[in-house]
Amino acid sequence: MDLTHQEIFQRYVYAGAVTRDPDAIAALFTEDGVYEAPLVPAGHPLHGRLVGRAAIRAGTSAYHQLPTHQGTVNLGRSAHLLHDTPDPDVFIAEIDVAFDGTDGRQTTMSLVQIFRLRAGQIAVLRDYFTEPPSDASTGR
Repeated sequence: MDLTHQEIFQRYVYAGAVTRDPDAIAALFTEDGVYEAPLVPAGHPLHGRLVGRAAIRAGTSAYHQLPTHQGTVNLGRSAHLLHDTPDPDVFIAEIDVAFDGTDGRQTTMSLVQIFRLRAGQIAVLRDYFTEPPSDASTGR
């Protein structure tokens, strides 16, 4: 059974943002899959090109150990839009993740992800994002 772009995206979001499970994230990729996050700075666990499930698992595991944005995701203000392309193995996700901070502030993390599939798995994912400031990084 072929998964739709929406189903692949939902599985990726569940594995990454909801359960923060590096094994589940890595399993969504082909054995030689590539994860790239071009906007994160040097020294970030997702910096550079992660090639293969083991590297993706290690990078996402280290990423999930970092201090997180303090607050909760506001699902009512968060949204995503998927774009199909002429290539059935490529789709683009535009995502706005809204946070309600512990200090009452509302922030939004906007990102774009480009998925290239092979046989129903992610062969290449380019994840264009920057982190919202965490309370730890802002001294709050």
